[in-house]
Amino acid sequence: MTAGTPAGGPESTAGEEAAEPDTHGHLMALADKAIGAGEGPRMPAPDPVNPVMIRHWAEAMGDANPRYAGPDAVAPPAMIQVWTMAGPGGRAARASRTPLDDLLGAFDETGYTGVVATNCEHTYHRYLRPGEHLTAGTRMTDIAGPKRTALGEGYFVTWTVTWYSQDEPVAEMLFRLLKFRPRERPAPREPYPLRPAVNRDTAFFWEGARLGELRVQTCAACGLLRHPPGPVCPSCHSAERAYVVARGEGTVYSYVVHHHPPVPGLETPFAVAVVELPEGVRIVGNVVGCPPSEVSVGMPVRVEFREMDDELTLPMWVPGGES
Repeated sequence: MTAGTPAGGPESTAGEEAAEPDTHGHLMALADKAIGAGEGPRMPAPDPVNPVMIRHWAEAMGDANPRYAGPDAVAPPAMIQVWTMAGPGGRAARASRTPLDDLLGAFDETGYTGVVATNCEHTYHRYLRPGEHLTAGTRMTDIAGPKRTALGEGYFVTWTVTWYSQDEPVAEMLFRLLKFRPRERPAPREPYPLRPAVNRDTAFFWEGARLGELRVQTCAACGLLRHPPGPVCPSCHSAERAYVVARGEGTVYSYVVHHHPPVPGLETPFAVAVVELPEGVRIVGNVVGCPPSEVSVGMPVRVEFREMDDELTLPMWVPGGES
């Protein structure tokens, strides 16, 4: 009997990535030692296989199999880990550390503090009956890395636990986890003080800006383009809306240069222009990339998207594009 719950292993990573040579060499040496040590000391289960734990497990799992009840009950194979699992209060620590303990400790010490299980595969040799006393031995079998993953650079470590009734192997579990170095997250930026109003009519426009698209609302009924966005077409009065992605080029239709008063988040003077797009609509935006004194009517410009904080991207206009 075999059961497995793979959740992505070394073959699912994006590729290999070189760790620091000293760190990598140290980890691999400890891994070789752990693999070479073979199976560690067998840890005894605190209780023998018993009907009470079988009943509780079957009830918790909603398993009504009659083989798990009555005087001739057997233990569900999938509960093999239960017999040697630490309870809520834990159990006494082992008298001595194993090479696998040393390896996992070294991962934490060198910054690989993240952990996520990726594979757990059980193999059952026979059913267990009440009264059997189990022991479990662990041996490390493989290490792969360093690997680049979505979580960060890490190593896949694999070991096998074997359960014994006296000296007879009754079940095995292959267990693989990823020990990874969590990615550093940049500190959040201060919110940009001049935030636009975002509602059901305008959300598509700001989502497009975040993706680097200059979106223009269009009527889904008659095809009229309009900006700023609105809930109803001014031509046919339809409430059905869509959008097109503009080319992102235009010309300055008119502009103002703001000198005073000060504006939060902006340095004065700055230029604000009404930009006419070849698609047939006009959009207001700041002109950047040149001194305000160089802005002029008819000046060709193209859109440039700038992240103002962690949530807001604004379309702005820089010199260039087709006249």
